[in-house]
Amino acid sequence: FLQAEIFQEFAVQEESVMFRINLSVLLDCLTIFGTSSLPGASTALKMCYRGYGYPLMLFLEEGGVVTVCKINTQEPDELLDFDFCSTKVVNKIILQSEGLREAFAELDMTSEVLQITMSPDKPYFRLSTFGSAGSAHLDYPRDSDLMEAFHCNQTQTNRYKISLLKPSTKALALSCKVSIRTDAQGFLSLQYMIRNEDGQICFVEYYCCPDEDITEAEL
Repeated sequence: FLQAEIFQEFAVQEESVMFRINLSVLLDCLTIFGTSSLPGASTALKMCYRGYGYPLMLFLEEGGVVTVCKINTQEPDELLDFDFCSTKVVNKIILQSEGLREAFAELDMTSEVLQITMSPDKPYFRLSTFGSAGSAHLDYPRDSDLMEAFHCNQTQTNRYKISLLKPSTKALALSCKVSIRTDAQGFLSLQYMIRNEDGQICFVEYYCCPDEDITEAEL
């Protein structure tokens, strides 16, 4: 989620606009002047879209040089709806991101699953892995300095495939806080808060369903 405030100008004529573009092409266009600007120089971006059937236009300017890119737009895919909404949240924790980065560094990532326990009582918030070298657990007390908010209504233990969670570590590396929420079915929402160099905030959100291969007897 990119808030309108991060743009110098933001104008959308219609109530909503949706299209799909090739991510690799977009990234190539955005880094056309290189991945790092020259000292004292910055790349300015203007992005325009005329409507259905038209390409996405990117105007990039750096040091008086302007490059124009046209990216063909495609029909958007229907988004997978987990029916995850705030009114159905059972447990919610807001953690400073360094705590989760520490966990991913210390836990055994040869494990197929990451087990998450959230509880109003001890262990409060526990991350567990089950790798080739054995089990590992990392506990966070509710009064931990890393804990920004703790709202747990019932004890939940769910397992999630690490292969599905690993892509979210890119956002974790850039974030300052992470909101960890679960609903009654064990669906997981990871919302990373990212602050840019100007102090403006945007969010990256990941959803992950629990591992259905795990039975209650195994937990």
